[in-house]
Amino acid sequence: QVQLVESGGGLVQAGGSLRLSCAASGRTFSNYVLGWFRQAPGKEREFVAVISRFGSSRYLADSVKGRFTISRDNAKNMAYLQMNSLKPEDTAVYYCAADRRNLDLSISRGSYDYWGQGTQVTVSS
Repeated sequence: QVQLVESGGGLVQAGGSLRLSCAASGRTFSNYVLGWFRQAPGKEREFVAVISRFGSSRYLADSVKGRFTISRDNAKNMAYLQMNSLKPEDTAVYYCAADRRNLDLSISRGSYDYWGQGTQVTVSS
């Protein structure tokens, strides 16, 4: 089992940047594919980005490509979501999640076994 804790959220103006962090504890962090999801009020939780166990592969949702970057540092048991050129529609609670299947880079919520508590990102216009 792995425990995940997100941080780095906050209030930012449109066009600004934030860097979210996901700290992991418990089992070996590199055993897990790591994903980021977000959930806006009244909407379903949606996929944002995913990174492979050792960081060699990444995939981002079309809505954030070119603006967001996902990375990880297994030596520090950390994952990151760098968010640039933020838009009001990026406002949501952001969650990191760990997938133990080691099969592919899933964009499906159901593939992820462990979730953090979330961090709020609010982008003002």
